[in-house]
Amino acid sequence: MKVIEGKALQISDAIIACQLDGKGGVVPIEDKDAIHCERPCWLHLNYTHQQSAEWLQSTPLIPDAVRDALAGDSMRPRVTRLGDGFMIVLRSVNHNSDSRPDQLVAMRVFINDKLIVSTRRRKVYAVDEVLTELQNSNGPVDCGSWLVDLCDTLTDHASEFIEELHDKIIELEDTLLDQRVPPRGELALLRKQLIVMRRYMAPQRDVYSRLASEKLTWMDDDERRRMQEISDRLGRGLDDLDAGVARTAVLSDEIASVMAEAMNRRTYTMSLLAMVFLPTTFLTGLFGVNLGGIPGGEWRYGFSVFCLLLVVLVVGVAWWLKRRRWL
Repeated sequence: MKVIEGKALQISDAIIACQLDGKGGVVPIEDKDAIHCERPCWLHLNYTHQQSAEWLQSTPLIPDAVRDALAGDSMRPRVTRLGDGFMIVLRSVNHNSDSRPDQLVAMRVFINDKLIVSTRRRKVYAVDEVLTELQNSNGPVDCGSWLVDLCDTLTDHASEFIEELHDKIIELEDTLLDQRVPPRGELALLRKQLIVMRRYMAPQRDVYSRLASEKLTWMDDDERRRMQEISDRLGRGLDDLDAGVARTAVLSDEIASVMAEAMNRRTYTMSLLAMVFLPTTFLTGLFGVNLGGIPGGEWRYGFSVFCLLLVVLVVGVAWWLKRRRWL
């Protein structure tokens, strides 16, 4: 592919349509006669937009094997080599305001030495960061460096979120040390986030390792080395996720223990109170029968003496429990 007609890359609802200038910047793609492909072009599309969806299904610039994948049919991180290019599916931490970070955003990329086509439905902030670097003339210069920069940014976002989860675990541990139970559902949400991140970041780490091992002309040794470092960094994040899952399991057991202990303490307290008042309950029940011959029934001080007797009895039982170290 030596030359691409400008109108072949003109998509009215494209999010990004540009060409890398080879110096860390970009130039817009205009509707001109031809684009000489000494430098790669980058299209970033929302596959739910009509014009973008039609372009993905009709353009001859991408292989037929990747059309459905770019249109949103593929979700799990994976990489497939197609000649001198890749079809890549990646996951990004969701920074959109209407969603939780663990509701990961899928991004799909077809890339070779001349063309980059990336698609998404929800916004991927890593793409915006790469574009900002390009607009500041401090971005990637070719397809290999673009791919490395994108994967590096995605891993930065994942690492930051994993660190946030780690901080939440520490807060829960401190809460339990103070014998306080966290709000209902907080631990369950935390465990779900850890498990979801582990589920998708593990294959994504494998994608990075595969990219680092592939020998392609448009990725040099330095870029492959950087990709391997990104894979190793995400691998350390996966170790933290595994540790987090184990720690939340311990937290769950500890919360159950704290709640059981609190329930036992309340039950013990109620049992002691019942024991303290058991003799008085017996006497009040006995003297409460409506029959003749009750001692003191005709004495004017009978009720007062009986109440005093009950108080003495309660104090006596409490003293006995205290002496036996039950109180």
